[in-house]
Amino acid sequence: MTSFRFLHAADLHLDSPLRGLAGDAPADRIRRATRDALDNLVDLAIAEAVDFVVVAGDLYDGDWPDFRTGQVLVAGFARLTRAGIRVVAIRGNHDAESVLTRSLRLPDGATLLRADRPDTVEWPELAVVLHGQSFETRDVQSNLAQAYPAPLANRFNIGLLHTAATGRPGHAAYAPCTVEQLAAHGYDYWALGHIHTREEVLRDPWIVFPGNLQGRHVNEPGAKGASLVTVRHGRVAGVEHRALDVVRWHALAVDCAGAADEEAVLERCRRAIGTAVDGAEGRFLALRLRLDGPCPAHAALARDPAALRQKLIAAGLEVAEAGAFWIEEVRVATRAMLDLGVLRARDDVVGRLVGAIEALAESPDAAPAAAAQAYASAMLDRGAGRLRQALGPDHPAVLAAEGRLPPELLQRARDLLLARLAGG
Repeated sequence: MTSFRFLHAADLHLDSPLRGLAGDAPADRIRRATRDALDNLVDLAIAEAVDFVVVAGDLYDGDWPDFRTGQVLVAGFARLTRAGIRVVAIRGNHDAESVLTRSLRLPDGATLLRADRPDTVEWPELAVVLHGQSFETRDVQSNLAQAYPAPLANRFNIGLLHTAATGRPGHAAYAPCTVEQLAAHGYDYWALGHIHTREEVLRDPWIVFPGNLQGRHVNEPGAKGASLVTVRHGRVAGVEHRALDVVRWHALAVDCAGAADEEAVLERCRRAIGTAVDGAEGRFLALRLRLDGPCPAHAALARDPAALRQKLIAAGLEVAEAGAFWIEEVRVATRAMLDLGVLRARDDVVGRLVGAIEALAESPDAAPAAAAQAYASAMLDRGAGRLRQALGPDHPAVLAAEGRLPPELLQRARDLLLARLAGG
């Protein structure tokens, strides 16, 4: 059998929509990230002179607002085919029902496998056979892999499958199957898609999720890219992850325990941001900062979250170039260093308030949330509900009124109130 190399990518999510970005977000840069990552995939394939590229579903998100998203995909695939690199792809849950997808004509040398049954592509000169099936609808609950054909003898058999396998947190259980089933099918390599975190599920045979090409939000952190697969004499000799993302998301926790004041916290964050930017290897870094630990600086940190974020950006600019990072959000999860016994013993309104706050905290789990819900609802319903409309559905006060306030937000409010009481 011959030797060859190929790139395994999945979940391109071209032009994935942006949601919930702050007003100062570099929206254009983030919006272009999926397109730029596709360019990086094509550049890598050409530079490494791979023989072909496989894409295991979710080329983009649903229907496009116009044809430009499709044109980007066609242009990328055309660059590959002009370089003599063939492409085989399948549709996943995000692009299954796209009307425009069905009318999209790919360049010669690029093949989109059919959806009504398993499809097979054979390249005798490489002794390679590819098997796969696109999603016909978004919500595929059947085990597609069961109908995949048996492997062809004396060929390197690759299976393309968009699946959650046995299930992964945060991903719908589409096209379920087991690792044991895939391993027993007889293919040499399973090129999977749908799960956005890279995972080598098995190495004999190889079953791989390459992860998505570009992280789309802070819940998809770290290096993203594709797998470069080397086959020698009919056997997998290596599977190497290649980072192709251009915007890297990172959740950065900073230990603020014992920090005496805000400046001490800023110094710790300054160092942490510098380390994180260095670790991004020249990529634009989108950060979510979480400040943790008991510290005297808690009240100052919690007083004005918007001002704190601006101070942290300024601190970061002392150790990183402008345009190297963006702070998406700052979460203050520090706690005040309080002697509640002393506060509780005070013979004044502060002592009584501390006692009431502690009693509420020790009540059944639902009591604080229920009290917050009743209070917020009463306040928002004044003036014919105009305040509720003005604040919007995601404001903490509206969430509280609807019983959807996160418990950690209640805890933060409790800690801030206690800190303010301690400060007199």
